[in-house]
Amino acid sequence: MTAADGPGTPGLAEPPAPGNQVRQPDPSSPDAWIQHPDAGAVVPVILAALNDDYVGGDPTSEGLFDADFVCTAILLLKEPGVVCGLGVAASVFAMLDPRVQFFPLAADGDRFETAPAELARIHAPARAVLSGERSALNILGHLSGIATLTARCVAELQGTGTTLLDTRKTLPGLRKLEKYAVRCGGGTNHRSNLGEALLVKDNHKRLAGGVAAAAVRLRETHPELSLEVEADTLDEVRAALDVGVDRILLDNMSPAELREAVAMCAGRARTEASGGITLANLREVAETGVDFVSMGALTHSARSLDVSLEVAE
Repeated sequence: MTAADGPGTPGLAEPPAPGNQVRQPDPSSPDAWIQHPDAGAVVPVILAALNDDYVGGDPTSEGLFDADFVCTAILLLKEPGVVCGLGVAASVFAMLDPRVQFFPLAADGDRFETAPAELARIHAPARAVLSGERSALNILGHLSGIATLTARCVAELQGTGTTLLDTRKTLPGLRKLEKYAVRCGGGTNHRSNLGEALLVKDNHKRLAGGVAAAAVRLRETHPELSLEVEADTLDEVRAALDVGVDRILLDNMSPAELREAVAMCAGRARTEASGGITLANLREVAETGVDFVSMGALTHSARSLDVSLEVAE
């Protein structure tokens, strides 16, 4: 559906381009490289949220306030963390009413050590503010939670030389936004879809006849793509190295096994540890010398950050 003709979703306007409402980080800052998601990623998420919450309009707000009744509201961060999703939140309100004025006081990727903290002020018709409140906060809290967990993991890796990666364990329709939140937290995106690179997982190996057979076949069929294979044992690591892969995913290995695998791969393939990795054991894993650590928990287990919207009386 589109913003103009969404079934049962009244009064939606085309939102401004995401990111235009959000202060960009200082170009000299470490976060300046973060690429904001485009409208193609943002608009469907907003429409899905409003189709859940606004499908029948908002008779409470419409019954209490005239269409021109204007209010001022504050987006408030209620606990320390990393902010992500301000542009999306702004677009939620703007889609409900193009007269919304959104004044950011922070940028995506900003880190707050103390709370409460004001993130933005909104001057807009009360109907748009109250009707969009829950959708905007749901998205903002979810993305900020991912960014916050990612930042904690990145801090845990400091000084190890290991890069933190996300995975494809994302919610349907939210992958681009959730991976954007990982970037805002200082993490690095693994492949965003199946077509970006070759990755031989356990089920591929079983059907293809093992690591070596799968790798040889893929080098023949898709030589243009980077090739990574999952190895559960040191024997599989050796098999992968013998056929020449680019990266080996070391799955659920102990620290001792990881160290041995890293030594075997030195100069021949890059290494990625995955499986059973938490904030508690992350540094121990990194100190084995792996190049990358991938954590599905960044996106599938991050707790939403506590954010709220409060109107001025």
